Amino acid sequence: MRTAASWFVLAAFALAADAAACTATSAAHPRWTLASDGGVAWLVTPCGERFYSVGINGLDGGSPVRRRTAYHWARFFPDFASWLTTTRARAAGWGFNTASAGSLPPHVLRMPEIPNLALGQTATFHWVDPFAPAAERRMRAWAHRLVAPYRADRYRIGYFTDNEVGWWNGALFNFFAQQPATNQTKQRLIALLREHYGGDWARFQHDFVPPAGVGSFDGLLAETADHPRLRPGGAGIQVVRRWTGLVAERYYRLVHAALRAADPDAVNFGDRLPIYYDPAAVRAMAPWVDAIATNYNVDSPDGWIAPYYFEGLHQLSGGKPVLVTEWFFAAAENRTGNRNNGHLMTVATQAERARGAAAAAEGFARQPAVVGSHWFQYYDHPRGGRQDGEDYDFGLVDVNDRPYEGLVAALARTNGHLAVVHRDSADGPRPRFSGAWTMPRADIDPRDRSLGEWPKDTALVPSLATPAGEVPFGDLLLAWNGEGLALGLVAMDYYDPHLLAYGDEFPRGEAFRVDWGVDAGAGPRRLSLSIIPPKVFPKKSAPQMRAELCYDEHGRCDPVPGAVAVYFGSDQPRITVEATVPWRALGVAGPPPRPLRMQLAATAFHRSRWMSWNGLPPDEAMKDAAGWRDVARRD
Repeated sequence: MRTAASWFVLAAFALAADAAACTATSAAHPRWTLASDGGVAWLVTPCGERFYSVGINGLDGGSPVRRRTAYHWARFFPDFASWLTTTRARAAGWGFNTASAGSLPPHVLRMPEIPNLALGQTATFHWVDPFAPAAERRMRAWAHRLVAPYRADRYRIGYFTDNEVGWWNGALFNFFAQQPATNQTKQRLIALLREHYGGDWARFQHDFVPPAGVGSFDGLLAETADHPRLRPGGAGIQVVRRWTGLVAERYYRLVHAALRAADPDAVNFGDRLPIYYDPAAVRAMAPWVDAIATNYNVDSPDGWIAPYYFEGLHQLSGGKPVLVTEWFFAAAENRTGNRNNGHLMTVATQAERARGAAAAAEGFARQPAVVGSHWFQYYDHPRGGRQDGEDYDFGLVDVNDRPYEGLVAALARTNGHLAVVHRDSADGPRPRFSGAWTMPRADIDPRDRSLGEWPKDTALVPSLATPAGEVPFGDLLLAWNGEGLALGLVAMDYYDPHLLAYGDEFPRGEAFRVDWGVDAGAGPRRLSLSIIPPKVFPKKSAPQMRAELCYDEHGRCDPVPGAVAVYFGSDQPRITVEATVPWRALGVAGPPPRPLRMQLAATAFHRSRWMSWNGLPPDEAMKDAAGWRDVARRD
């Protein structure tokens, strides 16, 4: 199978030397497909060539924004055709071959494209009554209308059905639990609760605190003023997870049927996941999509990609191809004046931005299941931010149409060989922990709010084991120096502030938690690193959770002298934390001459899932220090 490294250039700019070569205009059919070659996933063009998609979101020419300086083609060019010619030439010259969501139609851009249909949103599927029969009829009708501009176009690769639906488990449960009894999705939820608890209200109450005055499942069906809340210490989160899977399965099944009827030649990418995924939703999605689309917030300023994210998608979906549909780098140093006012990847300078972006692009291509990555976006946000407040230097060009020279030069060099990087990416899964492991020496500053200084290739802990049916939900890093040990965590887990019943103090047993056992030669020390959410979440900014590092002995949480733990403040459900522990807190004066003994385990919010080095539940894994692993030190 040939690789279509220049398919866009040949087809869109008619630069092919061989007039008989298959191009977008001469292909016999408009069908794009997916294939695996030697364990590496690819898109396949209508000409039968392998295609690694290197895309740009927002190739739309921009638009005026009232009272703000915003990108708009009419400010820079005498006519739209001039803007289009320049922009297409830039995209090709910078190594991009695909237009992604928010772009002009493919018959205008004349390049491969994946439009976002916003099908579920337009058909009012989400947050209304997904299980009503009318939802299916609306989905089918709107699918035919929305694909009409693209159907049979050879540049149309396929469709995103929506953007960042999210599948927020607590929010889905809370919302539908408060709908009227006539809502068929509410009826389905109450039926699930009856089935899960065998019709036993007392069993339900063991896991949930029902709304005041509600004493039966029938009463719960009639209730609209409030919703049940998880009871601390219970296992109610498991039925919340089941509910998420049921609603997601309904969506993806209807989307599949609607798109197959409306445009059977198109690749169905489903909705674009929002830099996070719910495992129940991915399991529900897998039978009904051709590939998985996910947005991604790069994990470190140097462009490092945490392995757990794509490994989990691979396991949950049974090996479906993945398209990274939105990724980005911003810099404080920018010509537009963007403030970069949130949790998304931001570095100090344009030089750092160029280096990090080039490394991340290669990092995505090295994932065998990833069939492409799409940059967000062509131009910076308006000076002063978008209407929704987001204000980032995400552009390849600024709002005055001036390219960020260092960034586009770095991406041009990198994009040109991504197909080769991807071709050579086939490898096996990360090994599980077995026997001894060696951690590197590194000076880690937990207060710098960055994983940039970590030697991540050597500090990355071997993949943790999970119960059957679950996948790892984070990666851990370990390092040492003359002062002590350092632990890094990059993970994901969604916490809904309205799902748990509690008073003023958050119950520590409901927190996201890392258990860390260390024996440095003075006997085992058991530490816990808990992520504690605030009681009240801010309306317009990320919740400022805090990291709490304790000695965890005999059910107490005692301070660790000299230890530092910092939660990065990144918007959950992405969780990033660094912690350092001095040697003296482990009972020794300095680095021990022999290997340390360690155990690591992690538990998600509300104990919904766990992972550990030895495959035992965290409490069991931590209990017997004889089962801990040897960890040596590398200078």
